[in-house]
Amino acid sequence: MDTHRALIYRDPPDHTNLRRLVMAQFTPERVREIDGRVAAIIDALIGKMRGREEIDLVGDFSYPLPVIVICELLGIPQSDGAMFQGWSRTLAESLDPDRRAREEDRVKRVADYEALASYLSALIKEKRKRPAGDVLSGLAACKDKKLGRMGKYDLIATAVLLLVAGHETTVNLIANGMLTLLRHREWLERLRRDGALAPRVVEELLRFEPPVHFRTRKTLAAIDIAGMTIPKGAPLVLLFASGNRDPKRFPHPDLFDPDRADNPHFGFGGGPHYCVGAPIAKLEAETALVALAKRLVDPRLLEDPPPYRPGASLRGPEHLALGIGGIAA
Repeated sequence: MDTHRALIYRDPPDHTNLRRLVMAQFTPERVREIDGRVAAIIDALIGKMRGREEIDLVGDFSYPLPVIVICELLGIPQSDGAMFQGWSRTLAESLDPDRRAREEDRVKRVADYEALASYLSALIKEKRKRPAGDVLSGLAACKDKKLGRMGKYDLIATAVLLLVAGHETTVNLIANGMLTLLRHREWLERLRRDGALAPRVVEELLRFEPPVHFRTRKTLAAIDIAGMTIPKGAPLVLLFASGNRDPKRFPHPDLFDPDRADNPHFGFGGGPHYCVGAPIAKLEAETALVALAKRLVDPRLLEDPPPYRPGASLRGPEHLALGIGGIAA
């Protein structure tokens, strides 16, 4: 099945071809359509917090928001969301080398992947019979003039990738964002007064507290760097979070400063593997943080630092307990 791995693990020309088919579905029109839905979902989730003095921002908000969005985007019934969340978390946690090395984790990873793949296979089969306006329908039905249709196993691997990556990282981005703003309340207040600051705030969050801290790769050729040679085929750990705080590149790297004028962070990777879903993740995070800043009355951390999710690759709180004075209209 190596020839049908997700596109983030593939090299050109396979990666180029698969990415072309996927990007054809992430049209500006589709992003605009989801824009209004994101605001409505956020409003509904915040509305459920009325009458409470304490909330868990992860469980009550930053987890359900991306799950609902990715379900709607891919055309997955929301009623199935709870079912695939467990599978998704297993696959996300397997990004950590330590967990991949443990036999019990490997067995669970294989079982959960097969269960998720089986679920998506049945869903894709249904969408080929009755296509709708969602991404999975588009991928299943689209026939590129040059590349033809995406094969069954590539389609399943792509669907798994979009589902897992489409919400796990955004959960962390929103939770890390609110945690950081509550630790830097001057920026929380500035964002409350001026929502137009949101893009700059999110860009700096992607540098300062990124949702993905590292990824592993193998060299395709020998690389000469820093007076040494990394041989071809060597395993590498690319420390995005470390690069984002490189003092040779970023002045005062440990300072949270959305006013930075030059901020080429690795929050969404880079090069040909730059995150396909970056525009949607930014949209969700920007809209969410503005709404939270404006509508949570006197939010405050009840536990700092909060408990974090297991693993070092995906970085975000397991829970984020907040005290609130109410919900503004």
